[in-house]
Amino acid sequence: MRVLAIESSCDETAAAIVTDGHCVLSDVVATQTAVHAKYGGVVPELASRNHVVDIVPVVQQALATAGLDWPEVDAIAVTRGPGLVGALLVGLQVAKALAYALNKPLVPVHHLAGHLHAVYLHGPTEPRPAGPAFPHLALAVSGGHTALYRVDASDRVTQIANTRDDAAGEAFDKVARMLGLGYPGGPVVERGARGGDPSAHTFTLPRFKDGGLDFSFSGLKTAVLTVVQRRGALPEGQDLADLLASFQAAAVAQLVDRTVAATQAHGLRDVVLAGGVACNTALREAARAALLPRGGRVHVPPPRWCTDNAAMIAGAAHAAALRLAGAGHDPADRRINASGTWRLTAA
Repeated sequence: MRVLAIESSCDETAAAIVTDGHCVLSDVVATQTAVHAKYGGVVPELASRNHVVDIVPVVQQALATAGLDWPEVDAIAVTRGPGLVGALLVGLQVAKALAYALNKPLVPVHHLAGHLHAVYLHGPTEPRPAGPAFPHLALAVSGGHTALYRVDASDRVTQIANTRDDAAGEAFDKVARMLGLGYPGGPVVERGARGGDPSAHTFTLPRFKDGGLDFSFSGLKTAVLTVVQRRGALPEGQDLADLLASFQAAAVAQLVDRTVAATQAHGLRDVVLAGGVACNTALREAARAALLPRGGRVHVPPPRWCTDNAAMIAGAAHAAALRLAGAGHDPADRRINASGTWRLTAA
């Protein structure tokens, strides 16, 4: 089963072809970083317009890279949300048109289901990852999401914690912007923190009266801003490295603290790190250092599949595509079954 997927939920226009749910035949991403950099964040209208420009060439390149012709594609998958509405519409309309024209099943995929599936992906010449055992815990952490999930099956996911204000990735972006470091903030902060003293500034780990496992990053952003305002000028050199290292250490400490507590509360050993912030080396190392001595196992996709991509969407769509192909489908039915591939329940 070869699935062609389209991802356009934010500022990456992506298309990929994945076979059997895990082997990536092609994975093409057109980034808009340069477009949004001068604004310090994603401008939704500009993102939508650039998706319109990039979507067809990206899909064509994905097909060519995989060495396939259109009849060899078995199903079309597309991100249905969450994300920027205008950006999502571009991918959805192209996917629906392709499915209709080619008489192929159309599979809608929840964006976070894609991120959680990324840990199973591999290239044609790479070994297939063993992947986590079920049930397992997943930390989805990106510019728009910071949440913990209990994953009992690929289509049975329960959210057990969420952010009460800002996502971790957004905090990285905002701190980078307030310090004049550019966009995106994640890699900029990580680079700038190298050589810095993570204990130079003490930032408090947030706790909630109800004892919940939720996250909060608004206070951390404010604490960094307070340090800058007290200085009266933007830090430079070693002072800047120390501030970035302290901020990064505090953000990572919160993510790891909640993750460890969730594994203990639910009796889980396997942990998946997913989303763009999972590229952060400090987070990966801290998670392993905290969980391995407890008998835990940490699973992280390669960085290229932590950030937004279409390969994860194609992989997550595989099982549903098989069901649709086996049951038959009406090419005249253009509706998208929004609950067809992932059931997310609240704790």
